[in-house]
Amino acid sequence: MILEGKLLIGQSAVRGTEAAVHGVNPAKNQLLEPDYPGASQADIERACQLASDAFDGFRITSPLQRAELLEAIASEIEAIGQPLIERAQLESGLPEARLIGERGRTCNQLRLFAGLLRSGAWQELRIDPALPSRTPLPRSDLRYQLMPLGPVAVFGASNFPLAFSVAGGDTASALAAGCPVVVKGHPAHPGTSEWVGRAIQRAVASCGLEDGVFSLLFGEGNALGQALVADPRIKAVGFTGSRGGGMALMQIAQSRPEPIPVYAEMSSINPVILFNGALQQDEGVTQGFVTSLTLGAGQFCTNPGLLLAVEGAELNQFLSQAGELLSTQVAQTMLTPGIHSAYEQGVAVLAAHPAVTTLARGCSTTGPNQCQPGLFQVQADAFIQNPLLHNEVFGAACLVVSCRDYAQLKQVLEQLEGQLTATLFMDESDLPRAKEIFPLLERKAGRILANSWPTGVEVTHAMVHGGPFPATSDSRSTSVGSSAIRRFQRPVCYQDIPDALLPDSLKDSNPYAMKPVIDGAH
Repeated sequence: MILEGKLLIGQSAVRGTEAAVHGVNPAKNQLLEPDYPGASQADIERACQLASDAFDGFRITSPLQRAELLEAIASEIEAIGQPLIERAQLESGLPEARLIGERGRTCNQLRLFAGLLRSGAWQELRIDPALPSRTPLPRSDLRYQLMPLGPVAVFGASNFPLAFSVAGGDTASALAAGCPVVVKGHPAHPGTSEWVGRAIQRAVASCGLEDGVFSLLFGEGNALGQALVADPRIKAVGFTGSRGGGMALMQIAQSRPEPIPVYAEMSSINPVILFNGALQQDEGVTQGFVTSLTLGAGQFCTNPGLLLAVEGAELNQFLSQAGELLSTQVAQTMLTPGIHSAYEQGVAVLAAHPAVTTLARGCSTTGPNQCQPGLFQVQADAFIQNPLLHNEVFGAACLVVSCRDYAQLKQVLEQLEGQLTATLFMDESDLPRAKEIFPLLERKAGRILANSWPTGVEVTHAMVHGGPFPATSDSRSTSVGSSAIRRFQRPVCYQDIPDALLPDSLKDSNPYAMKPVIDGAH
């Protein structure tokens, strides 16, 4: 299997004509072949038109057909084997074991949505039968289901070359909903993206679906992404990346003649509250913190970037132990030179701030683009007065905010923006204080944890990977878990429609294993 450096437009593979992107081996700062010339405006038009042409046919495929597509994609990805892992490792600097696990997660989430489709719950079918004898007015026959929005533009993420990329959660949930997908491949891992994209191509063909169900485009800079979001045939966007990038796409989407939703995951520092009872018990809290902070060089959107605790002997002991452990942590290669540069700038801002104390740094770097972990401390008053200190530093860096008391700790939480996660470390003696701040955490975060670190997002039905702005652009949604399908659906009501015209799922002789809610009763 040879990488060709081509765009995948429907079932075609074509060489782009615009400025090329290269994968870069971040461990050696070496360009990787082949190059990937970018998509022209004509290429973008072709991909979007194919997606639009495919929509009406794809959206009425049966749930079984779409489930089979998702399962075929998973099988095709697995069939690539070790070459996929090796290419992803070259392009990301991530260890082999991490990438094998990520491939498993990618295929598992594809199969999760296949299972969801077979269950029927995703359509939320409702029927309110006609009441012709009702007085003073009869009631019409009303039937309700969710239907797909239309073609979706998906942006591959830098930190997950498989699970949040070409066949990641956004693509899986959009295809499950019945939406064709046009993916903007991330420039950091184009070879990985091409191989996964070809796996999707093969699955689409083997399932007998139209060409436009899937396309993969590459492009240097922001022009490609901006063009996709502005294209009138695109009806929704899935994005994982920086706050600036997400905000720019939201602005384009809202300025269109027909505004569209952008589901952007952007920024989170994931506060962790360390109560005194938990610190007294310890029981692995310190080791767990350092492990979570440095996992994958801290390049997780749920990395614990902020610790909150009340001043005292318990906190001092924790910080002393955490500093000792952190100082032994070996520097890890970061995903891209750009991410490494941004990390260095963010750490430099913390280290140079007059109110911030550097508590510990990890081992010195020995190669290019390596992350030297950092632990920093600031008093709560200074943190509240300096919004700059609230910014995310993407990588293994954490700021500890020391509070006079729990009233001030609550004041710090009030100042925070929306978060993906908020974590409580506590024992039974801490429960009364935890109960006081719990409603605040519910307002601030999409996922609340007790006594476990937030790195690690299960792909399940109950998972929420979202949160109030700027964690995500729409706090009502999640990008992980089966509920992610709802981002790409809208409700339609059918009133007194003849059975012959109704969607199969709402006909009296429903051929699928779907039980509608009848007159509000399950």
